[in-house]
Amino acid sequence: MPIKQNNSETDQGELLQAARQLADRIAQETDRIDCERRLPPDLVGEMAERGLFRLLVPRSLGGTELSLPDFLQVVRTFARVDGSTAWCVNQNNVFATASVIMPEKIAGEIWGESRAVVANGPPTSSVNAVPVDGGYRLSGTWDFSTGSGHANWLAALAPINPVNQQQSGLAAGENPRVMLIPKSEATFLEDSWQVSGLRGTGSFSFQVDNLFVPSGRTYDLADPRREDGPLYVIPRTLLFASGDATVALSIARSSLITAIELSQTKNPLRTSNLLQDQSTAQRLIGEGEAILQSADAFLGQSVSSIWKSACENQAVSTEERIQLRLAATFAIRKAAEVVDITYNLCGSSAIFASNPIQRQFQDVRVITQHIQGRLTNYETAGQFYLGLEPQGSF
Repeated sequence: MPIKQNNSETDQGELLQAARQLADRIAQETDRIDCERRLPPDLVGEMAERGLFRLLVPRSLGGTELSLPDFLQVVRTFARVDGSTAWCVNQNNVFATASVIMPEKIAGEIWGESRAVVANGPPTSSVNAVPVDGGYRLSGTWDFSTGSGHANWLAALAPINPVNQQQSGLAAGENPRVMLIPKSEATFLEDSWQVSGLRGTGSFSFQVDNLFVPSGRTYDLADPRREDGPLYVIPRTLLFASGDATVALSIARSSLITAIELSQTKNPLRTSNLLQDQSTAQRLIGEGEAILQSADAFLGQSVSSIWKSACENQAVSTEERIQLRLAATFAIRKAAEVVDITYNLCGSSAIFASNPIQRQFQDVRVITQHIQGRLTNYETAGQFYLGLEPQGSF
């Protein structure tokens, strides 16, 4: 399929409209998504056809190259109805920014296909890549490959180990490289994604054994980028973080809506008043709203600041990176706090699968366990504000 150049102003409105239309349909499929542990093939196919997995791909490769604030608006649209769908939209799109550092030929091969999606996941200690003529022999297992059900390529980070080295894993190898593999060349471990939350992301593990990967389908994470757009000067980990935090905040917003709607009809046991008429419920809803709005505002301010610098200076400062790392972590942790408030407010009604808050509770808990919600991110920010050399990912 020929690569199409896009008009950004037109695409912003059209893509947001497409996201809203598809989100309305996804809202009717949440039980199916959760049960089948993947996005419905018909809907995800339409999402791909309408460009919703190439939002951050550069225009030179036929992508939309949306601004970060506009991209997060699309993520939020999906997250309000289903955390798993939004998580896939964020993870698959953000990974696609790697298209500006991988070899141009393979980038064109992958994203020359309109329905291109690349899934990736962290390596296990079993991973091993041995240099051979023309490429590498790759073996090992990779976990948490979000969107693997609808992906057609896989990205596998691997250490490069000498032929005579017995040890494997990132600690043993040198100069790790990302290996790009057609999905058909890997084996998926279908029992590896038995989880309570974000089940629909289909984040299964995959493995290969002694697979030959040509050098032209590999790249170093430190390779120079070919594009100067503002998207590509922001560290990829912070693009992931801002999207993950947006998903968490949107789930929290939906949980507040769920609790408010329930409070209008529920009479708690041994009471004569509706839940909404009780002072405790009124206080908790007010508290949840305050927490949610403050976390959302902090994230929005930090995103705006780093985006402005990226656009105006083609660079972002350490302080701006630390600020976004802090805001994203804070948003994830506070989103979980809001969901806890609403879950407890709903009482025994919250434990049933028929109540949306059950899935919202499980989904946000999974997000807090992700690296982007890790409490040690606060230490990174604290080190910076104390005048120390910050450690961690920012």
